[in-house]
Amino acid sequence: MGAVSCRQGQHVQMAAPRKILGLVAKGSFGTVLKVLDCGQKAVFAVKVVPKVKVLQRDILRQCKEEVSIQRKINHPFIHSLGDSWQGKRHLFIMCSYCSTDLHSLWSTVGCFAEASIRLFAAELVLVLCYLHDLGIIHRDVKVMENILLDERGHLKLTDFGLSRHLPQGARAYTICGTLQYMGEREAEADGNDTLPSLTQFPVPAERDHVAMLASVTHYDSEIPASLNQGLSLLLHELLCQNPLHRLRYLHHFQVHPFFRGVAFDPELLQKHPVNFVMETQATQPSPSSESMFFKDFDCNLESYLVHLSLA
Repeated sequence: MGAVSCRQGQHVQMAAPRKILGLVAKGSFGTVLKVLDCGQKAVFAVKVVPKVKVLQRDILRQCKEEVSIQRKINHPFIHSLGDSWQGKRHLFIMCSYCSTDLHSLWSTVGCFAEASIRLFAAELVLVLCYLHDLGIIHRDVKVMENILLDERGHLKLTDFGLSRHLPQGARAYTICGTLQYMGEREAEADGNDTLPSLTQFPVPAERDHVAMLASVTHYDSEIPASLNQGLSLLLHELLCQNPLHRLRYLHHFQVHPFFRGVAFDPELLQKHPVNFVMETQATQPSPSSESMFFKDFDCNLESYLVHLSLA
């Protein structure tokens, strides 16, 4: 199979020894590990995708697309790609390490203050507008675990495993993601990124796929009466069924009442740390597992991943 590599056409092996410090997450397509690069003396997150799964699920093109897209983008609110390579059994995608994500933060604190929602939403709007200007759709923003938080509490969008690069005016028609999060048009033809849900599925579960599709198509969102007028209006304009009537461009958000006084500038938004996020990060335990050195990261990793799957 072709190389997923930072060097065109080459199979890249790890030059410096790495030490696995723990498990970050396990997903359907692979495992994310916290890894110490002994050469750089820095900690990274490494996504490990078994080649067997790539071949079984026919996702080689998507794996290449993921790496290709991340090499094209550079934004303060995007999780940066450090390196990528392949061994005999696995594909590896290495990124900078963030100790927490939006879902973990929300689970810990219970709810966000309006000022925090405004900041997080503004940062997310900036990064999505940046991607859309490049013709890139993420298609998995609704998963809160895909929105990481850096050491100062600011957003880092990650996991471009479902992302697509489209020519101007084109649309993606693949159904992917969770039907319960989709609006009417997305259920028929996927491709519009929206802000993530911060609480629960907006549409109740149904008995099967057909019934779920019908429910999504005809569902009317209910905005909690407790929200202030600006936030209520924002959610209403984001969740309307016709995508042509939704907020879609940066200037729509810049003039929106909910964002009054917000400077949509990455440098200004990052000027101050998000204190409550930093305080929460300080109390969270590190990813747990026995640390292990690897002379041959690919081969010795096999038994380690089996151990993780049984844990």
